[in-house]
Amino acid sequence: MTGGEIFVWELIGTAILILLGAGVVANVTLKDSLGHNGGWLLINFGWGFAVFAGASIAAPSGAHLNPAVTLGLAVAEKVEWGTVPIFIAGQMVGAFLGATLCWLTYKLQFDNHDAPENTLGIFSTGPTVDNKPWNVVTEVIGTFVLVLWILLSPGAKTVDGVLSLGNSALGYAAVAFLVIGIGNSLGGPTGYAINPARDLGPRIAYAVLPIKGKGAANWGYSWVPVVGPLIGGALAGLLALALV
Repeated sequence: MTGGEIFVWELIGTAILILLGAGVVANVTLKDSLGHNGGWLLINFGWGFAVFAGASIAAPSGAHLNPAVTLGLAVAEKVEWGTVPIFIAGQMVGAFLGATLCWLTYKLQFDNHDAPENTLGIFSTGPTVDNKPWNVVTEVIGTFVLVLWILLSPGAKTVDGVLSLGNSALGYAAVAFLVIGIGNSLGGPTGYAINPARDLGPRIAYAVLPIKGKGAANWGYSWVPVVGPLIGGALAGLLALALV
């Protein structure tokens, strides 16, 4: 697969991931939406199904959709290091595009929301207790679980640099279940970014989009959901390399 093809598939898959993932948070958060106050479980299931949709579409590229996954695969010698920047570029552009499409979908609800200054959480994560070193630890652990499962998943294999998952008929649905599980079990402290593109791309979109009455993008925290997942992904890659 060419670099251009990798970029396009990762862009499309990540855009769908963020459109549906941010979309479920908007549905729960914005007061004039039918899903208003739907709760944490609705958000977790929405994100899980967003992963399933995005990954299924991006299957031709291996459906990384996440720089931490790409890094873990590279460390585990499953993909070529030369393709890593291409994967990440597609993921970042796709994340920005997906966040923009989410805002367009809910624009009227954003305009009518009672607390527009508090809408950053629709796009990006934040801690319930602000302690950045410990917030990083939380993100490391959650991402480690995700990437290690992908690397050690029964039947997972890499052909010509493209990852395909085993798990019999479950395929990418199994990843969706795992993401829902991580959200339910480990997502409470930081909102489980577990994906630098998922957080940084939408955060940039929030900063530049003309969202009525929006608040700050909280750049002081923005490095946490980038650094933590990358560390977690790299550690999972190292362990998988030692075990397999």
